[in-house]
Amino acid sequence: MVGGGALAAGLAACGSSGPSSTPGSTTGAAAGSGTTYWFLTGQPQQGIREAQVKRFNDANPNSKIKTTEFQNDAFKAKIKTAIGAGQGPTLIWGWGGGGLKAYVEAGQVEDLTDWFNQQTDLKNSIFPSAFTAATVNGKLYAVPGETVTPIVLFYDKRSFEKIGAQPPQSWGDIMDLVPKFNEKGIAPFSLGGQSRWTNMMWLEFLFDRIGGSEVFQNIYDGKKDGWSDPSALKALDEMQKLIKANGFIKGFSSITADSNADQALLYTGKAAMMLHGAWTYGNMKSSGKDFVTGGHLGYMNFPPVDGGKGDPSDTVGNPGQYMSISSKASQADKDNAKKFIANNTLDDATVDAWVKSGNIPVVKSAKDKLSSISDKNDSEWLNFVYDTAANAKNFAQSWDQALSPTQAETLLDNIAKLFQLSISPQQFADNMNAVIGQ
Repeated sequence: MVGGGALAAGLAACGSSGPSSTPGSTTGAAAGSGTTYWFLTGQPQQGIREAQVKRFNDANPNSKIKTTEFQNDAFKAKIKTAIGAGQGPTLIWGWGGGGLKAYVEAGQVEDLTDWFNQQTDLKNSIFPSAFTAATVNGKLYAVPGETVTPIVLFYDKRSFEKIGAQPPQSWGDIMDLVPKFNEKGIAPFSLGGQSRWTNMMWLEFLFDRIGGSEVFQNIYDGKKDGWSDPSALKALDEMQKLIKANGFIKGFSSITADSNADQALLYTGKAAMMLHGAWTYGNMKSSGKDFVTGGHLGYMNFPPVDGGKGDPSDTVGNPGQYMSISSKASQADKDNAKKFIANNTLDDATVDAWVKSGNIPVVKSAKDKLSSISDKNDSEWLNFVYDTAANAKNFAQSWDQALSPTQAETLLDNIAKLFQLSISPQQFADNMNAVIGQ
């Protein structure tokens, strides 16, 4: 059964210690010393990954996988250096997007297209929207796995009752609600703006809803002046209109998401709505007293923008995690890695474990597991997350993961300035156009 504790743990941040080795493994095993796999610490993810490897090693005693575990930041630093030096692991765990694209351009990961097309059952089991972040120049260089985490528009039903209104069905509704909440002394939206990436979620949806998924796709593809697309400029302008209308909690630029202060503003009734990742549900349930258990939490996909080209079923966030294979590994280790990916990363035991931990894995079969959840609130929530991911025609990856590190840092810096109203939409676009393709 999935309980509040499981959901809180299952949607927690990654990593607490590392590097360390799992039993029977060798720490820091380099390429060429057998099939190696590095991944992140932090429960319940760590335990699920360890169990996958144990099942594989028990079934393949003569070709065991050796693992090394790292805390999130240590992993990011170590993996890039090791792969660049030809000393990376056989199996490369990652987030896809910009990081994967860099590996592809440097010839460091295998083209898995032909092999994966032969894995018909596995391919057909995965949400189609998960493949975008694994694809570079039309070819597959990583296999989606683990869990989906969309960004969600959360709201406090009690706040809407106080102003006698319904949740917004369009961007126009959002703008109309702002003065009504402010008149009642309720901030329309909570926002941990000091963290910068929280602001980014707003732009991700507005770009999509106004111009469709191709607007950011052009930017990702390095199209010259992609940030100056008329739909992009309109999205940036609409964003500043909401800020100028006092759509966010006063002092939002000094509130951090890491402290969960933005969530607390929602569940204590100080803010009516919050755009945030699905991972926040667990904390709101465990920390928000009866906010979740009492049925006061509402949630929805981001609404359409009047006259916009975007598909309202689209979502943004983390469409999965990804596994690639080092091009520097021996053929035997590459074959062993493919066997592990095919048989152990999305097998029935793994899907069960993810659902029990309060997560939705990237496979359609997860839906069948949800009927076993006894808690009504948890069941409704996980079914919503499943439906959002499964029905999305486009599940856009978070921009700071999709873009290169250089572009991502410039993006976060300029988003902070945009939200502080210290630069205009055109200045934002000019600053970002300057780093396109870098």
